[in-house]
Amino acid sequence: MKITAGNATALGATHDGAGTNFALFSAHAEAVELCVYAPDGREELARLPLPERTHDIWHGYVEDLGEGYCYGYRVHGPYEPRAGHRFNPHKLLLDPYARALRGQYRWHDANFGFQHDHPDQDLGFDTRDNADHVPRAVIQAAFERRDRAPLPVVPWHKTVIYEAHVRGFTRQNPEVPAALRGTFGGLAQPAVIDYLKALGVTSVELLPVHAFIDEHALHLRGLRNYWGYNTLAFFAPHPAYLGGAGPEAFRDMVARFHDAGLEVILDVVYNHSCEGNHLGPTLSLRGIDNLSYYQLLPGDRRFYVNDTGCGNTLNIAHPRVMQLVTDSLRYWAGTMGVDGFRFDLATVLGRREQGFDNGAAFFQVLAQDPLLSTRKLIAEPWDVGPGGYQLGHFPAGWSEWNDRYRDTIRRFWRGEPGQLPELARRLHGSGDIFEHAGRRPSASINFVTSHDGFTLRDLVSYAHRHNEANGENNEDGHSENLSANQGVEGPSADPAIEARRWRMQRNFLATLCVSQGVPMLLAGDELGRSQQGNNNAYCQDNRLNWVDWPGLDGEARALIAFTRRLLALRHQFPVLQPSVYRHQPNDPTDDSIQWLNSEGRPMRDRHWHEPDKRVLGYLLTESADAGHPGSRFLLVLFNVDERARRFVLPAVPVGHWWLYADTAAPAALATASPIPCGDHIHLEPVSVQILTAGLAPTLVSGNDERVTPL
Repeated sequence: MKITAGNATALGATHDGAGTNFALFSAHAEAVELCVYAPDGREELARLPLPERTHDIWHGYVEDLGEGYCYGYRVHGPYEPRAGHRFNPHKLLLDPYARALRGQYRWHDANFGFQHDHPDQDLGFDTRDNADHVPRAVIQAAFERRDRAPLPVVPWHKTVIYEAHVRGFTRQNPEVPAALRGTFGGLAQPAVIDYLKALGVTSVELLPVHAFIDEHALHLRGLRNYWGYNTLAFFAPHPAYLGGAGPEAFRDMVARFHDAGLEVILDVVYNHSCEGNHLGPTLSLRGIDNLSYYQLLPGDRRFYVNDTGCGNTLNIAHPRVMQLVTDSLRYWAGTMGVDGFRFDLATVLGRREQGFDNGAAFFQVLAQDPLLSTRKLIAEPWDVGPGGYQLGHFPAGWSEWNDRYRDTIRRFWRGEPGQLPELARRLHGSGDIFEHAGRRPSASINFVTSHDGFTLRDLVSYAHRHNEANGENNEDGHSENLSANQGVEGPSADPAIEARRWRMQRNFLATLCVSQGVPMLLAGDELGRSQQGNNNAYCQDNRLNWVDWPGLDGEARALIAFTRRLLALRHQFPVLQPSVYRHQPNDPTDDSIQWLNSEGRPMRDRHWHEPDKRVLGYLLTESADAGHPGSRFLLVLFNVDERARRFVLPAVPVGHWWLYADTAAPAALATASPIPCGDHIHLEPVSVQILTAGLAPTLVSGNDERVTPL
């Protein structure tokens, strides 16, 4: 093969129809070799030194080399860990800009740059070749960009997020062809999309889909990384999710979601890589330019800054690392067409030497980018570094996972005293956290459960974690979950306990759906999915994590129908989708929020601080407009008392109320009748009732439509 200078303008492998240009950044390398492989990835066809170096980008152009061929790099330079350098040309390295991978990653001692049995650990040097144990990058023809409209398809204030896992959501779905289960093609099946649409969600947030590998510790325990927070390649879809197809399978899935009016949001990991700490493997960035790509301790550059808790931290302050991250984001947003991103451990991305700064370069780069600034941006607002908890401190335009919401709702329904003031703040969209900075209720991503922790079913069935299957002596995962098992730990044959658990699940779902802000539902919570008390199931690629579609019983189906009903109300009642914060009214018919005591009267200061107060009324008023000539009202009644309570219904101009939902009697909805203002209503113990006035009592029972993909 003949290689010429090529150009440094586009990093990665760029095929132009006549040949392929290769470009790789390394500021400290002494030489870079391009290793070209046959399309099957097995036979090495050529080893070509990249002939040119322009501004620390090594580049070359190979004629007559087209799409489908595979390649990797061997990078020469000093192996001096104490100086931050870990070059080892015996290791075949993956291009950070690889768009597709071929071949499996297999754990082997040759993947480490040092000898495992060396007395000085990583200070030793390993000369074994690892090419038989690592995947190759695949040359891809350029995809046409698929930029969406300048504004999101779904406005932020109308968004309902559904957090799902590609494999787990479809692995046991009988309406997905067996060959497609656990893949992007499986998610794109009409039965799956119809289910999501019928449920009422607008946006599906997928756990990481970038190519990832299992951690070495999991490999040694015979387990697998299931969640995917261990990224190997920031541009390549995870091969197992492709099901033997190419990257176009992901694009096709996104297109099918868009056809149905659903958004796709990706959970992305740009805070660390799969190469781990100083004792980790040399697979890509470490062997290309360790000193540039990672944050190293200033006293001894042998060791890594570990603000992520995963062994290393990407050095996003370096302009080429910043470019890698933003190029990756633009690829997924533009070429692949996704609608937004949830950033894992996002505090890392805003860290400067003096600490977190919401004016950091990363945030500014995204804010000015004509493409990325139009996408939904969600922060997980914490990391494990100093000052890592930054809820409410991200820039305007960002939304944040609100763990204060999660913990408050859990404490309230667990029956902890004195929770009414905090409950009201969270129902109000956490204005105390976000409004002072001029941000909107959509800045708060409200969730009760997520992939990290108990499922909703387990939240009401277990008081303690049960993570023995993870092989870490049940010491991993959170020890305090603010959960309650309703009297028995784990499965129970007691009908009273089971009834209580189903009611508690409805209580949580109802609270989530009537809260100001953006609700996020964990996939499977709407049907009572359990992980048998495992609250850290990151390494369980089995039925513990897979949604059990064939096992749905009557209670599970009823919960799906109840969830659909709640989300239908949210979509029908704009006052639940505020674009600005609402407060106490100047006029009774203004858009507003009011807090009522059990007599149907406004809460006074003294009421909020009475520890025995167990009932709260939450009244939302929506003023008349062209579409609705009269005002409309929504009243949510919370009773956390173990006793039945009465509540006097407040007066509204339309004169009567309709019961829309009752977590204590979800099956009785179809016979709802009007209730006059001033009458009292009976609240069952530990329950929620939702009433409407001035709004037609549309009943969405789920009986006339399929509510499961079965």
